[in-house]
Amino acid sequence: MIRLPDPKADVMARRPEIIAGLAALLPADGLITETIRMKPYETDGLPSYRQMPLAVALPRTTEEVAAVLRFCHQNGVRVIPRGAGTSLSGGALPLADAVVVGLMRMNAILEVDYADRLAVVQAGVTNIGITNAVSADGFFYAPDPSSQLACMIGGNVMMNSGGAHCLKYGVTANNLLGLKFVTIEGEVIDIGGRHLDAAGYDWLGLITGSEGQLGMVTEVTVRILRGPEGARAMLAAFDSIPVAGQAVDAIIGSGIIPVALEFMDRPCIHACEAFAHAGYPLDAEAMLIIEVEGSVAEQDALLDRIRAICAQFNPISMKVAESPEQSLAIWKGRKGAFGAVGRISPDYLCMDGTIPTGELPHVLGRITELSDKHGLKVANVFHAGDGNLHPLIMFDANDPDSFARAEKLGAEILLLCVEVGGCLTGEHGVGIEKRDLMTAQFTPGELNIQRAIKTAFDADWLLNPAKVFPLEGNPAFA
Repeated sequence: MIRLPDPKADVMARRPEIIAGLAALLPADGLITETIRMKPYETDGLPSYRQMPLAVALPRTTEEVAAVLRFCHQNGVRVIPRGAGTSLSGGALPLADAVVVGLMRMNAILEVDYADRLAVVQAGVTNIGITNAVSADGFFYAPDPSSQLACMIGGNVMMNSGGAHCLKYGVTANNLLGLKFVTIEGEVIDIGGRHLDAAGYDWLGLITGSEGQLGMVTEVTVRILRGPEGARAMLAAFDSIPVAGQAVDAIIGSGIIPVALEFMDRPCIHACEAFAHAGYPLDAEAMLIIEVEGSVAEQDALLDRIRAICAQFNPISMKVAESPEQSLAIWKGRKGAFGAVGRISPDYLCMDGTIPTGELPHVLGRITELSDKHGLKVANVFHAGDGNLHPLIMFDANDPDSFARAEKLGAEILLLCVEVGGCLTGEHGVGIEKRDLMTAQFTPGELNIQRAIKTAFDADWLLNPAKVFPLEGNPAFA
């Protein structure tokens, strides 16, 4: 079980004073303090852990965010930044002595500039909301995490989220131009801008993926791209998981970069087919979803090459979409995979590790062995093209032993990722879930450098404490 630290006694004693101070900074509906109304904020996408916060602030402007952070800094109050709360690593989990600062009311698209191919949006705009705002003019925003209907761009920046199409278009970091950033002292800083490269240090790169440890993002300038002429998806089904992994490695090794290359194993195929009725092959042990884009001629040429590569691994079936509707049906199952698995298991942990694609056959085989060892089923669905694994470990949260085995299995999978030359996280972040595994990825010296950067931005460690860094050696809980 992951330990949550005890609250600061002095902060809890000053709660009425703190609430009064915050209330003076926000509109009447901008502060939530009643227990029943704070209930939705006690957890995030890792619902196995819950904690009621001290209060919830819901600012609407950068100025209000700055005022809240300044007040918390002056009063020694911890702050938990929150977007939509879709974090799967516990990144938005509150502490009892912390104020949750939610950005969901900052949901305006401030500017769209087609000439420079950018959009300026507040941090509470949903990921898909950006694409919806520009799609009528033939543009789109490339990153597409599975939660894109709900997740917000500010949270995407903090976790450096990816998605199915990041194989070709990159993750959030590759699609940003600028940020408006608020420090814990309440100072507002503009980082980057409307151009590709900013002068000086790469502050944009440092803040992206920082998990709310360094400050809060309130506005984001993103790249928007011209939509492709067309796209088509295909399915390739195999009779073993390692063989499917070999096919993935062969496709990438050939030099072809599909728009997306997704992997699903038998449990996930069956769950998704029951949910989406997408025509998935139920006799397969593993299936790949591969999408290409371009002109019809380009699509045909790429699909011919990919089919030839897959044929070398004796697929039990291959199917190419012949219409946009068929492609949408193929993707419907994949996009609904997490919800579909939720229909067949009371609970599951969604892991997030990244490995070299050449290690896929070995790692997938080891996951099967580890699953058998711990007596828990695992459904695998992930971004195979860039080696970003998402094993879904099925367990029963009402059974403490089942939960403990699930956490141990998850830790062993993540350590396996590090062992083969990968890393603990691809797009979900460290949060609390992987916090205590950081010593497997980094040396003490490397962790000290990261802590020093955190301290330079947040000397009192008030921003999202108890996350990312192991509690041992964490100045916030010394």
